[in-house]
Amino acid sequence: MIRGLLDEARPKQWPKNVLVFAAPGAAGVLSHWNDLWPTLVAFVAFCLASSGTYYWNDIHDVEADRNHPTKRNRPIAAGVIPLAVARLVGTVLLLGGVGLALVINWQVAAVIGGYVLQTTLYSTVLKHVAVIELVAVAAGFLLRAIAGAEATDVQMSTWFLLCTSFGSLFIVTGKRFAELREMGGDNSTRATLDAYTLQFLQTVLTVAIGGTIVSYCIWAFEAREVSGNDWPFYELSIVPMLIALLRYTLVIEQGHGSAPEEVFMADRWLQAMGLLWVVVFSMGVYVG
Repeated sequence: MIRGLLDEARPKQWPKNVLVFAAPGAAGVLSHWNDLWPTLVAFVAFCLASSGTYYWNDIHDVEADRNHPTKRNRPIAAGVIPLAVARLVGTVLLLGGVGLALVINWQVAAVIGGYVLQTTLYSTVLKHVAVIELVAVAAGFLLRAIAGAEATDVQMSTWFLLCTSFGSLFIVTGKRFAELREMGGDNSTRATLDAYTLQFLQTVLTVAIGGTIVSYCIWAFEAREVSGNDWPFYELSIVPMLIALLRYTLVIEQGHGSAPEEVFMADRWLQAMGLLWVVVFSMGVYVG
């Protein structure tokens, strides 16, 4: 059962929590230990809290997951983890995440507490409301970025927040688009899919990617002005960002994207663009 407990925590999903490094990384403060350690702690706290939410989400969805072609193999749905044990472990993980965040400051604990509340509402109510559920999931990504800023007392640009928000909406909508194509007419595993059409989700994808690109471009130019850097690294970072977004859009149109983390781990071009973006943007932060 130990293997099942670890699998249910979904460590493959933990890379999503790397978003806590976004704000301090963009501000160039991660080279200082006083800012690095609270960011690392915030990352671990979010991993604990998010794993707890996965437990409780699967507890609520246990019957629906048993009708899903792949989710039926999740430890709770498959009966590997008894429901009583799942409830206990899920609760300990949630409380552990919030408690660990208190080591940094109460603001980070409040953000993670808000994340727990938001995901709980999502699992019980919001996931059944079309459109609202898209925004709710996207909000979870935004809270990760806010936690990193609060951990290091970094001021977040409005354009940074907008870029993160639109980018999160883009990923979440792409996941729904892929799920709708994958499941066809059988939407018993996610009720809101009945309310969506491929055309509607394509429209939302267009709005989201447009908002992401525009807000990122403005943020990049703003960051260049604030930094006073003479080199155009911030502006050049727009290129790999744009290519990655378009590449991911192509992947979605090809029928993939229901598991974004698996897409990124399998697509070498997405990985290359991600690495190139990190290098170019880091040069903007630390060179000049």
